[in-house]
Amino acid sequence: MSAPTLSPSEAAKSRRPRPGGPGPRPPGGAFAKELRRNLTAHGFLIGAVLCFSFFSWYPMVREFLLAFQKNEDGRTVWAGWSNFTTVFNDPAFGQAWRNTLLFVVLALVLGFVVPFVVAIVINEMRHAQGYLRLLVYLPVMLPPVASVLLFKYFYDPGHGLFNELLGLLHLPEQQWLQDPDTAMLSVVIAATWMNMGGATLIYLAALQGIPGELYEAAELDGAGLLRKIWYVTVPQTRLILSLMLLMQIIATVQVFTEPFLLTNGAGPEGSTTTVVYLIYQYAFNFNNYGAAAALGLVLLVLLAGVSAVYVRLSRAQDD
Repeated sequence: MSAPTLSPSEAAKSRRPRPGGPGPRPPGGAFAKELRRNLTAHGFLIGAVLCFSFFSWYPMVREFLLAFQKNEDGRTVWAGWSNFTTVFNDPAFGQAWRNTLLFVVLALVLGFVVPFVVAIVINEMRHAQGYLRLLVYLPVMLPPVASVLLFKYFYDPGHGLFNELLGLLHLPEQQWLQDPDTAMLSVVIAATWMNMGGATLIYLAALQGIPGELYEAAELDGAGLLRKIWYVTVPQTRLILSLMLLMQIIATVQVFTEPFLLTNGAGPEGSTTTVVYLIYQYAFNFNNYGAAAALGLVLLVLLAGVSAVYVRLSRAQDD
């Protein structure tokens, strides 16, 4: 028996998709669906990129251009390396770098060691840890200007809190901010108190992640408190310590608020003039934006070099 044949109209009907079947996809449907699903994420991403472009990347590019330009009779002309020559020949250039280096060293001795010690003390306590964490972090929540003005009152040579305490101990009063020998140390103490809260909490989180079995094994070997800190705590927190050291160096090299408010920037005999304050002077006191940009570019290259050394050393240790 021969197979039944279909007419052309019946064959066309048989090739039509059944109702409810998948059917052919419209062109671009998958892309449009994926775009709609990620539209919110793309919106946030575009907003972040625009913010970085206007407030971070554009100022960096603009600073690079200003470092090689200057204004003559209201016109912007190419200056070559003359702005850098002006900065390097300025007598305040060397003094600003020496003061900044002194601030960095003192800030590392106090601002890097003290938060780690405070975190160890809080971690060893069995009660009131939450209260102590709040107490340590409280200065960070205060406005920086209010904190600096509070310390300016403490340093008052007449009836300041610190001189009152020295009087109770029958010790001679100090000219904290008026003496070139103590001005920078006074600024470092204020900066350490203002900024140690965040570092302390980071160290405390790292300490709480150390397994307790390591300390128990160290106690069985007869290790005391200092040996446990040196052979257990420090190696286990080495990564966070090195990262915080880098962040501390970058932050302290750019110090400006504390010396500007405590000692009006320069301090007695220029003892608190920092690199960033010198940039401020070039731009807003001398109206020399080219020199300010040149010194800022020098600072940028220096910090980039420090970061590159840190990355290279970190990779060498990981290998």
